[in-house]
Amino acid sequence: MRSTSTKRSWRQIHDHAEERPQTRACDHPGCVHAGEYRAPKGRDQLDQYYWFCLDHVRAYNASWDFYKGMSPDEIEDEIRRSTTWQRPTWPLGAKTGNRRFNFGIHDPLGVFDDVAEDLEKARTRPPTPEELALAELELAGPVTIAEIKAAYKVLVKRHHPDANNGDKESEERFKRISQAYKLLMTALSA
Repeated sequence: MRSTSTKRSWRQIHDHAEERPQTRACDHPGCVHAGEYRAPKGRDQLDQYYWFCLDHVRAYNASWDFYKGMSPDEIEDEIRRSTTWQRPTWPLGAKTGNRRFNFGIHDPLGVFDDVAEDLEKARTRPPTPEELALAELELAGPVTIAEIKAAYKVLVKRHHPDANNGDKESEERFKRISQAYKLLMTALSA
């Protein structure tokens, strides 16, 4: 390179004229026009292209079917995946686990524990009568009728007023057990 003037301008001096870029030929067999428009070669080759003239790219696009050869289930899966740009997804909150309310704040004194407990209480629903009845019979669901009957027999023998010399607390527990048993049997038989 050499300077063309006394100023500090450095550029290459070419003795020959600027070369113009060559145009591609249309990839359609027998076409002599310039291939100015690209079209993907296939569903699995989206980064490789044919180069066509305007008429041939229109014909190619009209006949090209991205989902050709796929079953309806495969098409549905592809549509679902393409809504998130083929990136893996998961339900909102699924990977968070059971984290406490801390928002990244270091809380050595437990100032926010009360807030977290209040939020947890607000999220929990009250137990159903059937759940309360199962707890009264000291059972956890799911249970069968045979398991309910067996637990009922054991608890009735333990808390019967005659077996406890008329103890009022045992008598009240006996009534609650009997009511829980009736509720569960009607719920399961319905």
